[in-house]
Amino acid sequence: MTKEELMRRAIELSINSVRNGGGPFGAVIARNGEIVAEGSNKVTIDNDPTAHAEVSTIRMACKKLDSFDLSGCEIYTSCEPCPMCLGAIYWAHLDKIYYANDRKDAANIGFDDDFIYQEIEVQPQYRKKPSEILLQSEAIKAFDLWRNKDDKTEY
Repeated sequence: MTKEELMRRAIELSINSVRNGGGPFGAVIARNGEIVAEGSNKVTIDNDPTAHAEVSTIRMACKKLDSFDLSGCEIYTSCEPCPMCLGAIYWAHLDKIYYANDRKDAANIGFDDDFIYQEIEVQPQYRKKPSEILLQSEAIKAFDLWRNKDDKTEY
């Protein structure tokens, strides 16, 4: 399939999602022009704030390929990924992101993507959701164990 065909499929998934009670987002993961996985936003359907189209599709692709590393694959998404989805895309090592609508388009219909991107720039103690470091000296033990573990699977 061409890039345009893959994007049209992501857009079709987003439209169908709205019609079926989900949010207006769809995603397709492809490798060499062939669809590996596809999905749509199911936040309200599953009562899961992490059930964004991109995250759900990444999960499906990883299961199908039996790997947490999606190198060699690309994602086509009907909207610029929110910060959570962008993080998931980086963690999954997808090669490229194609998107149709952008975060300003999402903000115009009431989604927080752009606001969250802005919050990331703010120091944690000044964000709308305050943050506080707690028990770091105890928690660092797990990091020390990880650093010194010889048989770890890095990701």
